[in-house]
Order: sequence, then C-alpha cells, then structure tokens
Amino acid sequence: MASAESTQTSVHEPDPVRPTQEDGVAAAGSELIGGPLGRRALLGASWWTPVRVIALVAIGMFALGLVQKAPCYNGAWFFGASSQYTHACYSDIPHLYQGRGFADGLVPYFDKLPGDMQYLEYPVLTGVFMEVASWLTPGSGTIQDQEQWYWMVNAGMLMACAAVIAVCVTRTHARRPWDGLLVALAPAFALTATINWDLLAVALTAVAMLMWSRGRSLAFGVLLGLATAAKLYPFLILGPLLVLCWRAGKWREFGTALGGAIVAWIVVNGPVMLFAFEGWSKFYTFSQERGVDFGSFWLILAQNSDHPLSTDTVNTLATLLMLVCCAVVAVLALTAPRRPRFAQLAFLIVAAFILTNKVYSPQYVLWLVPLAALARPKWRDFLIWQACEVAYFLGIWLYLAYTTSGDAHKGLPTDGYHWAIGLHLLGTLYLCVMIVRDIFLPERDPVRRSGDDDPSGGVLDGAEDVFVLGPAARRRREAAQFDGPPVEWGKQGATGASL
Repeated sequence: MASAESTQTSVHEPDPVRPTQEDGVAAAGSELIGGPLGRRALLGASWWTPVRVIALVAIGMFALGLVQKAPCYNGAWFFGASSQYTHACYSDIPHLYQGRGFADGLVPYFDKLPGDMQYLEYPVLTGVFMEVASWLTPGSGTIQDQEQWYWMVNAGMLMACAAVIAVCVTRTHARRPWDGLLVALAPAFALTATINWDLLAVALTAVAMLMWSRGRSLAFGVLLGLATAAKLYPFLILGPLLVLCWRAGKWREFGTALGGAIVAWIVVNGPVMLFAFEGWSKFYTFSQERGVDFGSFWLILAQNSDHPLSTDTVNTLATLLMLVCCAVVAVLALTAPRRPRFAQLAFLIVAAFILTNKVYSPQYVLWLVPLAALARPKWRDFLIWQACEVAYFLGIWLYLAYTTSGDAHKGLPTDGYHWAIGLHLLGTLYLCVMIVRDIFLPERDPVRRSGDDDPSGGVLDGAEDVFVLGPAARRRREAAQFDGPPVEWGKQGATGASL
C-alpha cells in the first residue's frame, strides 16, 4: 500500500501538456483523427503511448520520403542529366558509391581516389557510416544494381536514425511528449532525409540533448563529440551551453561535457589523423577552398555582381558574421530577464551558422528540425518555416533542371531561384525572431507558459543565476532585498504573469 507521503507527491505531479488544448493549429489538425483529446482521456492506459505513436509516424513519413525518390531509383539517377532534378528526387548517396571508391573497395582517407577529389571529403564518422553501408551492399550485378542496393542499405540505416531522433525529442521534454510530432510530421524532414548522411550527426546530437536533459553531462559530451566527428555543426552547441552554465554557475558540469566531447572526438579522429593525415584533412581543406555555392545569400550577391568576392574574402566575411552572431547570442543569454532555455540558444546558434555560411544544401534543414521542435513547439510557426523550406527544396532542383537542360530551359531561372533562397532565409529568420521574442517575454514561450523552466536544460532547469548583466542584474539585486514570495514566471496564476 502506498504511503501518505508518496500519495501526496503523485497527486501534485504536473500533468502532461496536451497540445490540442493550447495550440489552435494542433486542435484543428486533430480533427483528422477524431478531434482534441478529452479531459477524461486516460493517458498512458494503452499500448499506444506518445513515444510509440511518434516513432511509427516518423517511420511512416520517412517511408513516404523513400516513395518520393522512386522516379530516381527507377532510372533518373542513371539516365538523363536533368530528370533527377525535374522529379526533385536527387540524392548524393548512389552517385558517391562509385565516385568515392566504395564500389572498388578503396579504404576512405587512406586510398587516393581517381579524379579531382583525391580523398573522401566527409568527416571520419560519416565515412565509417558510408563504409559500413558499402560492406552490406551486394557486389554482384551491374553498377546500377549496386548503387540501388547501396542507396537502400543507407536508407535503412538512416531510417533508424530518424526514429532515434523522433524518440529523443519526444523524451527530452517529459511533460510535452507530443511535441515530437513536429519532427515526425515535418515535410522537409521526409523530403531531405536520404539526400546525404546528415541524419547520423542529427541523431547523435538528439541523443546528446536527451542526456543533458537527464543531467548526464559526461554522456552528453561524449555523444556530442561523436556527432561532431560525423558533421561539424554540433560543436556549435557548446557555445550556448558555455554562457548558460556561466550564468548559472555550473562550471563543473560544463567542464565534464567539454572534456567528454574532446576525448570522444579524438578517439574517432586520432587514428586516421595519425596514419592518413592528408585524407583526414580533406574535409577541412575542401570546406575552406569551396567557393560560394547553392542556397546562400552570398550566391545571390555573386550572381548579381560584375566583380564577385573571392573565396578567401567570403570566408573571412562569413567568419566575422558568425562571430558577431555568437556575440549577440552570448549577450542575449547573459542579459535576458530570465535565463534562456538551452534548446532556444542551440537553435539560434545553428541557425546563425546556416544563415551566414557560403553554402546551404537542402538537407541542412535536418540540423534545425529537432532543435526547432524543442525551442519553439508552436505548430503555426513551425509550419510556416517548413513551408519556406519545402519551397526551397523544390526551387533548388528546378534551378538545377534549368541549368542542365540546355536550350530547353526546363525549370526555374536564376531570378526565380534567388526568390527561393530568399524564402528559405526569411523562414529561418522568422523562427529566430519568434524564439528571441520568447526569450525577452518568457510568458509567451509555449514551454514556460505551461509551467516548466528549462526541461531540456538538465542541471540548468530551475537553477539560480549567479552571473547576470544589464537590467536583469538590477532586477535580481532588487529581488534579493524583497522578503515576499518569489515570482514564478510562466506558471498559471503566478504573480506578475498575465497569460
């Protein structure tokens, strides 16, 4: 029999947040499956828990993305220069099976490749992923058969990554499991999941975020280090974490996470760096030497200028812009009236990298989808952003169809493609603006409005501030002299929070 103390604790345990009761778009969309959840519904009383439902939805959407690639699988990857673009089903995966030596059994980073790209231009852990998929690909049949098998094997492995991402986002905010549907149903996620191998790094980052939310700073660091060994962008998340831990005085936890990330990255990269440095460094030299490319505002400037900037100049300017963005995020973290949530700053810093970078491949949206679901779980804003990304997804393939169809000019001309880039930039900026507004007005934050502080913040969740700048510091000193009850922002009925 339960004790009186345990019974009292369970009575006061907060209920899960039901999006259909606080989000108009979610409520309207739920009409497709019977309407909003009733107040007498027994949550968790059946096999269909939120985690299982969302994982199955994510797998189903991923499968639809595979179906969307069917015209290419059946021939467009192999016959005709522009048909894979007109069908919007391009993927790097089958093309690189032979182009990067996997069909010939070459060892990534150690064996030179024929052609202009002498070594594999991907980080080490992604190279391992590609190599394992090649081991699972039958070596019999024509090269087309092998490339089709290679894509299918990679698709199966990437599907597992997609399921992991959806489950981790669902579990990160314990009281908001249904926010994972934002990831599972994101159209841009399904459309871009098998263009490249980015889902590996995204999955590792999602697991790392879940570990941090559970207070496991070492596991977070190790997983983030592995994610950085698969793609460069995850290391950016350490910057926001640094300033948040600075504000909360959680230096030990940050040091543990940083140490774990460094060690994990070295364990993966060290052997290849030691024995095949030229091959290992190809990813970094290629990124530095690569010119202005698709999807960036730098491309718009270059294509509308008689004297486009050199690659070195763009590298310098892009780096300076990114440093400015980092400084702005740091100031925001230290001066906000309430310490921002970890997921909010993580989204902002990765979005800043995407917006200032000299290239934006359509699959880069995968980096932001899980962070967006945690940072701004609002269906209206999420779908506005996704609509812009889908428009860009179609725009880049139609532009490539136009440039590869010769005199036929099938597709989208340069000016139209610039509008598609603009939509992508505006959509991402829109979501950034909404997140910044939530930081300055915590009562507008969907997560904090339902009574939480920072459910993805781990040790930061509910922690006291020890270092604050600007007006927030003055209010903190004034509050320290006040003997009354503390104000709890974002909670229903809390003093000073008009909801």
